[in-house]
Amino acid sequence: MLKRLSSLFLALCAATAFAAVDVNTAGSADLDSVKGIGPGTSSKILEARKNGKFKDWADLIDRMPGIGEKRAAKLSAEGLTVNGEGFKPVAAAKPTKPAGTTPPKQ
Repeated sequence: MLKRLSSLFLALCAATAFAAVDVNTAGSADLDSVKGIGPGTSSKILEARKNGKFKDWADLIDRMPGIGEKRAAKLSAEGLTVNGEGFKPVAAAKPTKPAGTTPPKQ
């Protein structure tokens, strides 16, 4: 009986640890539970959210100073979502050289 209760407790703890926290619906304590978000960041998120919910990760990054793509990826890995979606980095397009622009060999 004790083993079953212990197993159930551990399963519930594990499920809670991996629960997603949506930036548009979470309260201060929920945001603070995400590794990488402290009281200062959570209060800034709540303040920015007063001007409207975040549309997507790009909107969150634009409106939140201190959150760029690198930090967004880390926060997403820790369970933060925007409208239920995890962060998907935008692949940076490499600039291509126009044809015939290679320097001559010497």
